[in-house]
Formats: sequence, structure tokens, C-alpha cells
Amino acid sequence: MRAATGLSSTLESGLAVIAQAFLTPVLWLVVGLFVYALWIVGATLCAAWQRRRGEAGGFGLKVRHTADPALTVDALEHLAWRQLQPLRLGAKVAPLLGLVATLIPMGPALQAVAGGTLDDAARRLAVAFSAVTVALIAASALHVAAQVRRRWHAADLRAIEAERAAGEPW
Repeated sequence: MRAATGLSSTLESGLAVIAQAFLTPVLWLVVGLFVYALWIVGATLCAAWQRRRGEAGGFGLKVRHTADPALTVDALEHLAWRQLQPLRLGAKVAPLLGLVATLIPMGPALQAVAGGTLDDAARRLAVAFSAVTVALIAASALHVAAQVRRRWHAADLRAIEAERAAGEPW
């Protein structure tokens, strides 16, 4: 029985060490996704301004079709998918990283509470909740930008198909 308890304690300690080793990389990934989300929101707002003024946006399908009119609709749909994929992936991964960044400090925070060091517990909990907040903001921004761009791509594809059906060149 004693050997099983020692093995269990070693396993628990090992898992805690592994989890703590991931805290810093996960926090950097959350910060990176937040910066990426800010960049994407800025680029989307610039493109919205260009579209509103009737100019071609930098990542719009009309621009690609104008540059290469031989592109098929399937090729343009694939291009749209490839452009949206990083945004979708970021929007899905950010909350997961936020959850990981929340759970890792929770164990030491609970140990600090049990040990009576409430300052340490409060510091760890602040990191946990700040990380999940930033991650959810990034995920929300990326999701909204992806949906807006998806709508633009769909409108561009409809316009390209309509002009091709009418026989009008781009």
C-alpha cells in the first residue's frame, strides 16, 4: 500500500511540474493571438473602409480575379477558404488556450489558500483570470472578423459568377 501511495505522489508531482512548464508558453500564445486579433481587426476595418468607398480590398476575391481572370469559381472558393482558415483556427484555439492558462495557476493558487498565503493565491488567480479574459477577447474579435470576411467573399463570388454568366469581362 505504501508503494502505491509513493507512486501516486510522484505521479501527481510530475504532472504538476509538467503543467507548470506549460504556463509561460501558453501565456505567450495567448498574447500572440491577442496581437494577431488586433491586427486582423485593423485590417478588416481598413478593408471595410475601402469597400465602402468602392475600392478593391487587398484580400478580396475581386482583386484576385481581376489579376487572374482564368481562376475558376472553385479556385476562388478555395482561396477564400485558405484566407479564412487562420482566423477560424485562432477563434477556436484562443478559448482553449485561455482555459489552459486558467487551470494551470489554479492548483498552486488553491495550495496557497490552504497554506494561508493569500497574497500568492490572489496573484495566481489574477494571472488565471486575466489570461482567459484576453483569450476570449481575441477569440471574439477573430470570429467576428472571419464572419465579416466570409460574407464579403460570398458577395464577391456571387458578383463574379453573375458577371461571368452575363459575359461581362472583369
